[in-house]
Amino acid sequence: MVTPILRTNCVSKQFNSLQALNEVSIELKPGERVALLGHNGAGKTTLFRIVLGFLSANSGNVEIMGHLPGSKDARRAISYLPESIAFPKMLTGREIISYYAKLKKASFSDVNGSLEKVDLVDAANRPCGTYSKGMRQRLGLAQALIGDPKLLLLDEPTSGLDPISRQRFYQIISDVSVKGTAVLLSSHGLSELEAKTDRVAILRKGALVANGSLSQLQAAANLPIRIRISSKPDMIENVYEQFGGRRINGSSVEFSCSQSSKMKNLAEISSLGNAINDVEIFTPTLDEIYRHFSASEQSEDM
Repeated sequence: MVTPILRTNCVSKQFNSLQALNEVSIELKPGERVALLGHNGAGKTTLFRIVLGFLSANSGNVEIMGHLPGSKDARRAISYLPESIAFPKMLTGREIISYYAKLKKASFSDVNGSLEKVDLVDAANRPCGTYSKGMRQRLGLAQALIGDPKLLLLDEPTSGLDPISRQRFYQIISDVSVKGTAVLLSSHGLSELEAKTDRVAILRKGALVANGSLSQLQAAANLPIRIRISSKPDMIENVYEQFGGRRINGSSVEFSCSQSSKMKNLAEISSLGNAINDVEIFTPTLDEIYRHFSASEQSEDM
């Protein structure tokens, strides 16, 4: 049995009358990439701070490779990239990464390797004050990669990155996860997470309301799927009469159906033979799944 890198067991945290976390239990195994989602105030940052040892839970327990948060062994295993990161403006990128390397007792080769991974070698000898926001974010990722961490905690890590840098970021995350590092990242960029994480955990008002792969959450949400049929122009009315939905550009019909009736509808479409040019199936997106599990909170906040 694989021992989890991170385990939280019924973790609760209260600030006066605010229940920030309510019995949150989650595990990350080596190499897992888990997206932690939730509205502002849902408890994501509080959970991060408890795992890091910055806050103590009121009840429940947390283990990082069997060690308590804030202990020497736990700190050695974790690297953290906060949402808002700031470095001394007069220090160069190389000086900053070298400083973190010393703190983590990493080798000098790790400094160059981390800078190379985030494409900052050419700017490594420039003062950080000359860096753009995206460059500072990449420098933050470089410091998080130093020292071969076993657990990466990333809070809005792609904020300020251009599309190419975002692709590069997720490739780096994929590379480190293959080597066994567990990654827990918080992000509001839902569309970019769909194919980039192994599992999604959703917090709502401090409670964990969903935790599973995208396919598992799609099944749990039981949201309708959309089917779009492209037909020959002279057959489009017949298709519309049979399946309903809505017409698109005079050549397509799109309708919704339940997961359980998908195969029945596809069989009926197939029976139309040459009248059909193409069929597209749209399963619920992560954005739709997130809205579903966060629905009660959204309605209360309106």
